[in-house]
Amino acid sequence: MIAQAKKLVYELLKNDNSGHGIEHIERVYDLAMKFAESEKCDKTIVALGVLLHDVDDYKIFGMQSQLNLTNTRTILDKIGASDQLKNKILDMVSKIGFSKCLKGNRPTTIEGMIVSDADMCDAIGANGILRANLFSYLHGENFFDKNIFPQKQLDPNEYTKKNKTTTVNHFFEKILRLKNLMMTKAGKEEALARHNLVVTFLRQFFEEEKAFDWIVYLDEYLKENGE
Repeated sequence: MIAQAKKLVYELLKNDNSGHGIEHIERVYDLAMKFAESEKCDKTIVALGVLLHDVDDYKIFGMQSQLNLTNTRTILDKIGASDQLKNKILDMVSKIGFSKCLKGNRPTTIEGMIVSDADMCDAIGANGILRANLFSYLHGENFFDKNIFPQKQLDPNEYTKKNKTTTVNHFFEKILRLKNLMMTKAGKEEALARHNLVVTFLRQFFEEEKAFDWIVYLDEYLKENGE
């Protein structure tokens, strides 16, 4: 089933260039399998959860697909998943993602926690920086604007709307928050190392830009978040 699912997912996402395509899936898969080694879990559910976690992402397929899990259901049917397995995967996928987390919708099974942590970890660190920049570029957003500071409070109902921002603001509004959303021990350890890299990058970037008020902002942000 995993091999069949992988083939169908790769076909569905092969043309994606938003940072949510095949390369993202493969990195999350590797991380999730690594996290699964230290947890008592069903690795088949973890594997399928990773493969299917973005096949209805609203940023690629629209909000109706995400709400109905249209592609997830289709793929599960095609690979012959049992009703029990299907329900577990659907429940997991419906709770994976930052926008869902903002609404308090989080995984409750260890398999879901592993997939969630692995997915969020891929948004942090070196690849996280590259993915954020690529997504902003494709949506016509600037990397940095000294005069536009991030939102401190995110409205869960507004987050999924296509509001203009900058890549740097996205770091503060999402990426730097992910470390505190990890649900497994392995995820927390991985996220911390990646988080520190993002902080180092931002500090260096602000120094090179002579954006000293942003260095102050970064320090205050970290202090407010217990760092």
